[in-house]
Amino acid sequence: MRHFRFLVVGNAVSAYGSYLDMIALNLFAYSLTGSALQTGLLMALRLATSFATGLGAGSLVSRLDRKRIMVASDVTQALALAALVVSPTGAQVGLLYLVAVVTGAGATLTGVALRSSIPEIVGQDQRLRANALLATGRSIAMVAGFASAGVLIATVGYAGAFLIDAGAFLFSAAVLARLPITTRGTDVGSAAGAGVVPTRPGLLAAQLTALRYLRYTPILLALISLRTTDAFGSASHNVGLPILSTALDPQHPAAFVAQFWASWAVGNIVAQRAVSVWSARTGRSINEQAFALGAALMSIAFILAFTAPPTPLAVTVAVVAGIADGFTEIAYHTRLQAAPDEQRGYVFGFSATAENLGFGVGMVACSLLLDRFAPLTVVTAFHGLAVLLAVVMVVGLRIRARPRR
Repeated sequence: MRHFRFLVVGNAVSAYGSYLDMIALNLFAYSLTGSALQTGLLMALRLATSFATGLGAGSLVSRLDRKRIMVASDVTQALALAALVVSPTGAQVGLLYLVAVVTGAGATLTGVALRSSIPEIVGQDQRLRANALLATGRSIAMVAGFASAGVLIATVGYAGAFLIDAGAFLFSAAVLARLPITTRGTDVGSAAGAGVVPTRPGLLAAQLTALRYLRYTPILLALISLRTTDAFGSASHNVGLPILSTALDPQHPAAFVAQFWASWAVGNIVAQRAVSVWSARTGRSINEQAFALGAALMSIAFILAFTAPPTPLAVTVAVVAGIADGFTEIAYHTRLQAAPDEQRGYVFGFSATAENLGFGVGMVACSLLLDRFAPLTVVTAFHGLAVLLAVVMVVGLRIRARPRR
C-alpha cells in the first residue's frame, strides 16, 4: 500500500487537471466562438469519444502494459493542452475539438486501466481500501478543481489554466513511471477455466468477450445494468440542478447548485473514509445487496433535493446523496475487480461503455423533457427507474439466497 498511496496522489493531481479542464475548456470555447451550439458540440464530442474509447478499452488494457497506457494517456493530454496554448488564435477553434477527443479518450483509458490493475497492485484482499483511497483523492480533486477554476481563469487566464492542467497530467505521468508497481497478473488459467477465451482485437470483439464472461457471472451483469441505469438518472440531476437553482434564486443562479455540490462532496469523502476504516478493521467487503440499497438511497436523495426543501434539509439531503454515491462507487468497483485478470479489463471496458451510453442517452432525453416538464417530474422519473431496478435486484438476491428444501 505504500507505493499505492503515491499513485493515489498522482491520480488525484491528474483528476484535478481533468476537472479544471472541464470548466476551462467549455468557458474558453464559448468565449472563442461566441456560440452555445459549438460549446454544446464540444461537450457532446468529448462524451462520444469516451463512449467509443470504452468499446475498445477492454482489448487495449488486456493486451498492452496498463502502466504504459496510463502514462501515455497523461502525457498525450498534456501535449494536447500545451499545443492549444501555443497555437495561433485562428487555429484554436479546430484544436479545441482535438483536445476534446484526446481528453475524453484519455480519461476513459486511464480509468479502465487503473481500476482493472488494482488487485495486482495491492492484492485482492486490499482492493476495497485501495478503491476508497482513490475515490477520496478524486473527490478532493473535484472540489478543488471546480472551486479554483473561476479564480485561476480570472488571475492567470485561459492559457495559464491550460498550462496548469498540462502540468497536472505530467506530474501524474512522472509519478506512475517511477513507481515499482505491477499492473498485470501472472495467472493465465482462470479465464480458460470459465470457458472464456479473449477474442481478437476490435471494438465489438471486446464487448463480446466481456459478455461471454458475464454470462457465467450474471450477478456482475446485474450490477452493471443497475450502474448504467444510475448513470441515466444522473444525467437528469446534472442538467436539472442549474435550472432548479436559477428558479430558486434568479439573482444568484449558482447559489443552490454550488451549495448542493459542496455538501455532496463532504458526504462523498466521509463515506469513502468510513468504508476504508471499516474495511481495515473488519477485513470484510461490501455485498451486492448493500450496493443496490445504496444506489436506491442515492436516487431517492436526488429526488428529494428537487422538492426545494429548506436550506438545512437541502444540505442534509445533499450530504446523504454524497454518502450513498461514495459508498456505491467503492462497492461497485471492488466487486468488478473480483473478476480474473484476463477478463477484468474487458469487464471494466464494457462497464465504461455502458455507463457512458446511459449518461449520454439520459442527457439527450432529459434535455428534451425539461422543455416540457418541471425538473422534479423529470428527475423523479429518471431516478425512479434506478430505485425500481435496485428494489428488484435486492428482492432477487434475497430469493436467490433463500435456502432450498
